[in-house]
Amino acid sequence: MSLADVKYLPETPAHDLQIEAINDEAFGPGRFVLAAYKIREAGGHQRSLSFVAVDGDTVVASVRMTRIAAGAGRALMLGPLAVRPAFKNLGIGRRLVAISLEAAAKAGAPAVMLVGDEPYYGPLGFKRIPRGQISMPRPVDLDRLLSHEITPGAVARLSGEVCHADQARVADHITVMG
Repeated sequence: MSLADVKYLPETPAHDLQIEAINDEAFGPGRFVLAAYKIREAGGHQRSLSFVAVDGDTVVASVRMTRIAAGAGRALMLGPLAVRPAFKNLGIGRRLVAISLEAAAKAGAPAVMLVGDEPYYGPLGFKRIPRGQISMPRPVDLDRLLSHEITPGAVARLSGEVCHADQARVADHITVMG
């Protein structure tokens, strides 16, 4: 395998089974109790902003984006990002993050947030979200809440509990109608 053989493509439904296998391998069954999964299961991810790395017909890595809301703010949540063990430490994950951030900017997303390690994501343009500004629907290490701001001031608009953007629309509608 050569890095030149790895192609980066938009995610399609044909990739779903391999992506699930990669995520299971990377994170195991415990991933389903994490805060980020709780948000994703409320409305799914944005396939048009999610990408895979393939070697031939085999998906070797993937990254997904999910629309989120927190207070008046809207953003995308990056993750999960997973790379098959044989393909780690080759820059594939970093390339997928760069592709997804570029797609988010082109789509007009104001910001991207994630739950992750600052030493990995910091060099990719992510910074810690100030402690107490946002919370997650399940326990999470607040030092792992990171953001990449695309539109100036967008991260400051995120406040309170993060939820899937579809859930926020329902809550906004109930508030307006109620």
